[in-house]
This record gives sequence, C-alpha cells and structure tokens, in this order.
Amino acid sequence: MITNDFLPINRKDMGKRGWDRLDFIIVSGDAYVDHPSFGTAIISRILEDVGYKVGIIAQPDWKNTDDIKKLGRPRLAFLVTAGNLDSMVNHYTVSKKRRKRDSYSPGGKIGLRPDRATIVYSNLIRQVYKDIPIILGGVEASLRRFAHYDYWDDKVRRSVLIDSNADLLVYGMGESQIIEIATNLNEGLDIKYVRHVPGTCYIVDSVENIYDYRVLPRFEEIEKDKKLYAKAFKIQYEEQDPFTGKVLVQKHNNRYLIQNPPAPPLSTVELDRVYSLPYKRDYHPAYKKFGGVPAIEEVKFSIISQRGCFGSCSFCSLTFHQGRIVTSRSHKSIIEEAKKITDDKDFKGYIHDVGGPTANFRQAACKKQMKEGSCKNRQCLFPEPCKNLDASHDDLLELLRKLRDLPKVKKVFIRSGLRYDYIINDKNDEFFKELCRHHVSGQLKAAPEHVSNEVLELMGKPRKEVYDEFVRKFYNINKKLGKEQYIVPYLMSSHPGSTLKSAIELAEYLRDINYYPEQVQDFYPTPGTLSTCMYHTGLDPRTMKPVFVAKNRLEKAMQRALLQYKNPKNHDLVRKALLLAGREDLVGFGPKCLVKPNNKKVGQHNQNRGNRRKPKKKKFRR
Repeated sequence: MITNDFLPINRKDMGKRGWDRLDFIIVSGDAYVDHPSFGTAIISRILEDVGYKVGIIAQPDWKNTDDIKKLGRPRLAFLVTAGNLDSMVNHYTVSKKRRKRDSYSPGGKIGLRPDRATIVYSNLIRQVYKDIPIILGGVEASLRRFAHYDYWDDKVRRSVLIDSNADLLVYGMGESQIIEIATNLNEGLDIKYVRHVPGTCYIVDSVENIYDYRVLPRFEEIEKDKKLYAKAFKIQYEEQDPFTGKVLVQKHNNRYLIQNPPAPPLSTVELDRVYSLPYKRDYHPAYKKFGGVPAIEEVKFSIISQRGCFGSCSFCSLTFHQGRIVTSRSHKSIIEEAKKITDDKDFKGYIHDVGGPTANFRQAACKKQMKEGSCKNRQCLFPEPCKNLDASHDDLLELLRKLRDLPKVKKVFIRSGLRYDYIINDKNDEFFKELCRHHVSGQLKAAPEHVSNEVLELMGKPRKEVYDEFVRKFYNINKKLGKEQYIVPYLMSSHPGSTLKSAIELAEYLRDINYYPEQVQDFYPTPGTLSTCMYHTGLDPRTMKPVFVAKNRLEKAMQRALLQYKNPKNHDLVRKALLLAGREDLVGFGPKCLVKPNNKKVGQHNQNRGNRRKPKKKKFRR
C-alpha cells in the first residue's frame, strides 16, 4: 500500500496500492482537494485512518453513468456530497443569475456539477447499483434534511433524503457518525438497521418502534400553511442540541423522516486527531493543467482552530450544522500544522487566518453547555450577553503569541469573523490591543450587518450602540499605538424586517461616518436558517409575530442602492426610494442629502437659464 499520497481516483491508482476493490467511494460535487478545509478530504482520511479502502469520484459527468462505474462497486457503500457549498448557492447569485465562476472546480470553470447535486448523484448511482447503500453528507444534505423552503423554486421541497432515494443522511460535521456507520456495515449489519447513530436521518414506513419523539407538521401541511411551516422550524430549532435534543419525526406522504438527536461535538483530542491526518494540503495533480482549483488559495495558509458557534445569527446555518457548542484544537496540534505550513515552498511568511466559524470563540460559552447543553429559549450573546458567559480571550491570546514566535512566520492574520460584542464584553483589553498591534493589516473586517435596532433584533445581532462602542475603542487603541487602521463593516440589505425606512437609516449612517461600501450583501435565503423561515413565512418562528419581508425585485434593488447611494448608476433608484419613503429632504444639494435632484430636470433648468435673454446694459447720460 502506498501511504501519504492522494487517495485513488481511478483504477490505476487502486493498482498502485494493490487494491482490487474499495470499501467506500465518495462522490463529490467539488474537485478533489486533499486539505482539511474540504469535507471530502476529512471523511476520506478518517476512514483511511481506521483501515478502510476509500476512493474519490470528483465531479462525475451526470449525463451518463460511465464515471460512476469507473472505480467499480464498493464493498460497503457510496458516500455522496454536493461539496463544500450547497450546489444551488454555488451556481446562482441572490438574483438567481448563473454565476460565472466556481472556485471549487478546476480552473474555476462553472457547470462541472449539476444543480441539486446530492439528488442527481444519488439517483445516478441507483441506476447502476440498485441495492448498494447510499449515505448522504455535506452542507447541502445537512441543511435540507427536513422539508424545507427552496428559494430557487420558491416553494417547499421534500427532504433531500426522500428525493435522493438514499438510505441514510449524515448531518453535521460527520466524523463520528461515519466511523460508527462504517463499523456497523463492516460487521455485516444491513443499512436498513443502522438507525441508532446520533447525527443521522433515515426513512421508515411506521413510527411503531420510535420512542420519545416530537412530531413536526407533515410535509403536505407545511407546503400549504406558512404558520405550520414556522411552527415546524421552531421545533427543529429547539432540538438541535446533543444533550437535550429529541428524536424528530416528519411525515412525507405515507413515509416518515426520522432525525436522531445531534452527534456530540468532537473533543479536543478527537479534533486533534482529525487535523493530524496525512493530508497533501493541495489539489490533485490532475488539475494542474487547468490551473489548479481556486478555492485552495483561500485556505492553503490558514488554520482551522475550532468548531461551533454560540453567536446564533439568524441568517447563519451553523446552529443546524456545527451546533452552538464550541470545541477547540489544542495549541500543540495547531502549532504542528503551522509548522507544516511554513515548510511549504510557496509560504511567504504570512499565516492568512487562524479561526473557525467565529475566530475569537475558543471555548464553550459557559461551563453549563458542556454538561447540560445550550439553553433552548435564550441565546448566549443576544439580546444581552448572558450573565454566565465566559468572555475570555486568554487562551486565544496565548495561542497567537506562540504562532507569532515560530521561525519563518512574519505575521499572523485573523480573517475569520470576530464577534465584536464578545470582545467588548471581555473585561481585559489585552486581546483587543494585540489584535490591533499584530493581527490587523490596515483594515479590520467587522460585521454589524445593519444599524436599525429593529432589523438587528431579527438578525440576532447586538444593538447599534454596541458596535459604536467597539468602533470607538478600536480607534482609541490604534491612536495610542500610533497606527492608522480602519474598520471595514460588512452590511446586508433586504434582510427580513428591513423596510425602506431601515435602509435609509443605514444610508444616513454611512453618510455620517463617510464610508462608501464597495460591496453589499443582499440577503440570500439559503436552507436551514431562521432568516429564511422569516423570508418564506413572513413570521418570526420564535414569537409568531409578523415580519415585513422585501420580496419585490424593485424594492430589494432600492434597498441595495441606498447602501451605495454615491454610485451614479444608483441615483434614480435612490431618488425613487426616498420619494416613496417621504424623505424628499434627502434629495438636494445640502450636506445631509444623499442624492441630487433628477439630473435631467436640473439640466433642463440650467438650459432654460442659459436661454434667457441677457438684460440690456443701461445707458447713462452725462
């Protein structure tokens, strides 16, 4: 067997390892990149580490079955993933226009995977191997495991497990689940009896043998009734904790989708093991002739240091995928990976990022989380930080100091998101000072998302005053350090709850701080988020109160234009928005105005002035 090499992608590779047959074949919508930032790499290396023979079929041609057959029939199962992104998000912008580039494909080429890749690949496999076990995983499967609203079809779709005709769905990160499933299959247990694994979903014809469960409104009901959809989402949201979550049951026609409670988060020891495996940390050589795989450039010199997020932003799917409990790798594990990075021939002295879903979360929010789970009816940071919150950056500070001291390392950046309210809540300013001194390259990216407190409340983000305090503190620290550094805020338009009034409030804020954003994210309703539920139903599922949602294309365009009101291309939309909102006071030439009056009218006015006859000079008699 050849070790420390890429896993087989063809029969020739299998022959080099002396393999006649594989135990598992992973079919992926991404190109094959053997780096721990890619799910396919982690799952394949985990299985290899415990002795299984694994092969990769990356981006197979879905118009025929030839590629699916090229590695033969696996002994135990096919594992199917759409890749690191939902395939619909990968393919389409928020305006539903086809993207021109796919960073997870060779040369950035678009169109090398199908829409709804999880379903297409699974059905393709089923055409060739009728009775082979098929197990779904990855973000697309994880976030579409229940009946869900689909933005691209603008309707409620069935669970991806139903539409794919697969046997089992792994949700969450998947390492512990896949090992337990593999063990069961290897011991001869039929896939239809592998129904006990936490963090998995399966389909049954009867709930006769299911115990201690909560029932969700059935697919046929939530497809037609938005209130029932919101109710179903709330139940899902409440049960996504490995300590307290219950089995969930949702009927689809005459069959039942069963979700087992989430798998416990990996411990530090387990995470260290995952990241210590012999990844090649690069794309497969077969892609070199195409210019490589662009996505590797973002992560090649970055380090994932933790998982989970207790920030619970409404528009983020992490609650449903990685969960709210933060677990971290040890300093030793991270330092060892950093040393590997510094040995890379292309390393220039800069570690691009050290972080995770939220860079400055290195431990659970409180001691209770690790014993009793996360609170069902309150969040750790919103609307106010919980009194039990352990807001400490001591461990992160110590880690960053160790990384800075490594030979060959010139600078360590933090580019993952930082929760500024968590920083403000830390009574010790040492991390904030060292962040500004060592880990910011002129600009610090922060994500206030909005400034209207009504919108921020629906987003699950802190009030505007908290962000203002963070900004004030940032500039004070930099002034004392003698550094000229700036904050670049991430902003979002058209989030549920955002009206034209809210967008104008944000535009006026940008005017007052003299900041013009080059990019603005229009809210994108992706599967598995609280905000997407609000978008579809017009209700906040936590309270069942009505929520305004901007769905009209013109109104969404006006909200976006207001955030970039200085762009001449947006002036007509900005004027229209201001007139509709009754804010004519912001149209004019004054210092507080966002846009000038209509150029045509102004031009005509000036032309008329120019056409007026000049008054004759008076003649004076002597």
